[in-house]
Amino acid sequence: MTQDVKEIFAPPAPAALAAKVRTLAPSMTRSMQRVAEAVAGDPAGCAALTVTGLAELTGTSEATVVRTARLLGYPGYRDLRLALAGLAAQQQSGRAPSITTDIAVDDPIADVVAKLAYDEQQTLADTAAGLDTVQLGAAVAALAGARRTDVYGIGASGLVAQDLTQKLLRIGLIAHAPGDPHLAVTNAVQLRAGDVAVAITHSGSTGDVIEPLRVAFEHGATTIAVTGRPNGPVTQYADHVLTTSTARESELRPAAMSSRTSQLLVVDCLFVGIAQRTYESAAPALSASYEALAHRHRSGPR
Repeated sequence: MTQDVKEIFAPPAPAALAAKVRTLAPSMTRSMQRVAEAVAGDPAGCAALTVTGLAELTGTSEATVVRTARLLGYPGYRDLRLALAGLAAQQQSGRAPSITTDIAVDDPIADVVAKLAYDEQQTLADTAAGLDTVQLGAAVAALAGARRTDVYGIGASGLVAQDLTQKLLRIGLIAHAPGDPHLAVTNAVQLRAGDVAVAITHSGSTGDVIEPLRVAFEHGATTIAVTGRPNGPVTQYADHVLTTSTARESELRPAAMSSRTSQLLVVDCLFVGIAQRTYESAAPALSASYEALAHRHRSGPR
């Protein structure tokens, strides 16, 4: 599925615009970034501008403004202006307090807690606002009916891959999360139609994750990419793309922290959707797994 088709399929709601800009801006040209940053930073002001006015304001061209609107998910500039007007109205009716999440070396621990909590909440809200529920539903259907699922991830994304795998195992599904890149590729070679491969990569360009996904794709498996870059290299081998928020990183909060938060939300959405679809088998499997571990949580001698 091409990027153009995915982005135009369903225009985002006004509240999702800022999240969309944060997610897509790193992959835009500099001129398109100026347009995106302008509309996200001053929706009321930009909503009052014609396409020519916005092009002049940002030092770009009318064609660049239209291309940016389409990349953000709107059929044309008119639709983007309507969304900007709606976003401006929402902000005026209840503007969130301005909070900076930059963490300084000498910040008190209470400030660190408050800043991290705010940033985590924003990351989750952005991911939820930008998540394509059509793509999510298709991914849930594929996973629920899979003969076997492989999940690929490296580093912090590898921890998320393990989390998804253990969730699937607890509802009776066959799943693997090979931690070794070579093992991931040899596992992918065994996949066929009816199997599913999931790649989790914030950057969308992690070679050790893309390679096994490519192999799985070429062998006929249904492939899913969970990524912060919806037009990154990993998506060319993905039947379904689930986009996570691209949160602003800082010296004391690397991208791995914010990406993990958004990835775990997507994993939880997948798991709940699968459990709903397979409830008759999932519920007994969950009960059995809880019972098997119950004695480890009881107090007193065994």
